[in-house]
Amino acid sequence: MRRCARTTTGARPADLLITGGMVVTMDSEDRIFDEGAVAISGERILAVGEARTVARDITARRVISARGKVVLPGLINAHTHAPMTLFRGLADDLDLQRWLADYIFPAEKQVVTRSFVYWGTLLACLEMLQGGITTFADMYYFEEEVARAVDRAGMRAVVGQTILDLPSPDSPTSEQGLRRAERLIRAWRGHRRVTPAVAPHAIYTSSPKTLQATRQLADKYGVPLLLHLAETEQEVVETERRHGARPIAYLDRLGVLGERLVAAHVVHVTDDELALLQRRRVGVAHNPQSNMKLGSGVAPVTRMVRAGVAVGLGTDGAASNNALDLFTEMKVAALLQKVHQGDPQALTASEALRMATRLGARALGLEAEIGSLEVGKMADLILVNMTAPHQIPLYNVISQLVYACKPSDVGMVIVGGKIVMAERRVLTVPEAELRRQVERLRRQVCRRLGLSPGKASHREREF
Repeated sequence: MRRCARTTTGARPADLLITGGMVVTMDSEDRIFDEGAVAISGERILAVGEARTVARDITARRVISARGKVVLPGLINAHTHAPMTLFRGLADDLDLQRWLADYIFPAEKQVVTRSFVYWGTLLACLEMLQGGITTFADMYYFEEEVARAVDRAGMRAVVGQTILDLPSPDSPTSEQGLRRAERLIRAWRGHRRVTPAVAPHAIYTSSPKTLQATRQLADKYGVPLLLHLAETEQEVVETERRHGARPIAYLDRLGVLGERLVAAHVVHVTDDELALLQRRRVGVAHNPQSNMKLGSGVAPVTRMVRAGVAVGLGTDGAASNNALDLFTEMKVAALLQKVHQGDPQALTASEALRMATRLGARALGLEAEIGSLEVGKMADLILVNMTAPHQIPLYNVISQLVYACKPSDVGMVIVGGKIVMAERRVLTVPEAELRRQVERLRRQVCRRLGLSPGKASHREREF
C-alpha cells in the first residue's frame, strides 16, 4: 500500500465514493493504491488514496464498490473525426491521397449534412464511452452538431471546425469556414465539457493565408488549433517543392507552431524538428493503427516522448481505423515501436498508458483538468473489470491494462462526477433511436453513392 493523497482533516461530505478497487492515478508520481478509493464532490475529485484513510475523512451520499476492478482516469482520444463512423468500411486498403481524393472527399460532398454529423457523432460517443473514452478531440464539418451530440452524451471534447481552401460540405470557401469556426467558438466557449477549436485540415489543403488566419482566430479567442501534419512522405516532398521547406519548418515560418497547436500524425519528422516541436510546446496526436492501415509510415514516438514532446494517442476516424478503441490503440502503439526498432523496451506499457491519459491531456492543453486522478481535477474516471479469463492472473496492472484489456472490460464510466455508463449501459444515448437513424443514413449513403451493401465499395465502383 502507498500513502494516501493529501486531504484536509475532518469528515467532509461527498456525492460519490468509489472504494475497494485498485486505483491507478496516472499522476506525476504514478501512484497506485492496491485497495483505494476516490471521493467525488460535484464534478471534481475530493479525495484519492487508500480506502481506509479516505473513508475516515469522507461521508458520501452514495458508495460504489470497485472490488475486482481497476479505477482509472477516463481515456483521452487525442484525434478523431467522430461523424465518420458512418463511413466505416466505405473505402479500405488504400493510401491516404487516393483514399481522400477518390473516395472520402467525393462521398462527403454528396452525403454529409447536419443530420449525418449529429447521428454519426452520437454513434461515436456510444462506441467511445463503452470503451472507456471520456474525452476526444474532433475535426469535421458542421462541428456545432458534433458539440450538440457530445453535450447530449455527457462526454468531454475539443471540437474543431474544419477549414480548407476547397469546397466542403458546410463551407464553399475558407473564408466561410473561418466564419463558421468563429460562430462555433462564440456559441460554445465557457461550456464545462465542450471546448471549441479551429481546425485547418492540412498544409496541402490550406494556403499560407488560411493557415495564418486560423492561428490568428485561435489566438483571438484562446482556443486550440488542430491540424494534420507530416502524415505522409508525399506531404513532405510537396511542401518542400511548393514552399521551400519541410512541413514543420514551413509552419514555424508562418507563425503557426505554438502551444495551441495539436498536430495529428507527425510521422515523417527529424530529430531537429522534434526539438522544434518541443520548444514551441506543440502537442502531438499519434494514430498508429490509422497510419498502418493507410501505409503512411511509423511515427518516431519513442523519440518524441523522450524529447519531452506531449504525445497523446488517437484513433483517427472510423473510416480509416475502423474502430474507436483506445485499448487496442495503446497495445498497437507499444508493439509497433518494439518491432520497428527491434527493441522490446522501445515504448513501454507505462508510456503507452500515459499517452492515453496524462500525456494526452497535456497534448490537448487540458492537463490541469483531466488525465489523472488527483484532488481538484475533474472526476472523469472509469471502472475496468479485471475478472475475465483474459485478465487473470494479475501480476502487473499496467501491463494487464495495455496488453490484455479490451473495451468490453469497462463496466462504468463517470464524466464530471456524473455516471454516464453503468453495467455497460450508456445512460445518455438513446440507443434504439440511434440504431434507427444510423440505418436510415446507411441506406441514404448507399443510394446516393450507388453502392450495394456487402461488397467492397472501392472495388465495385469509383464514385
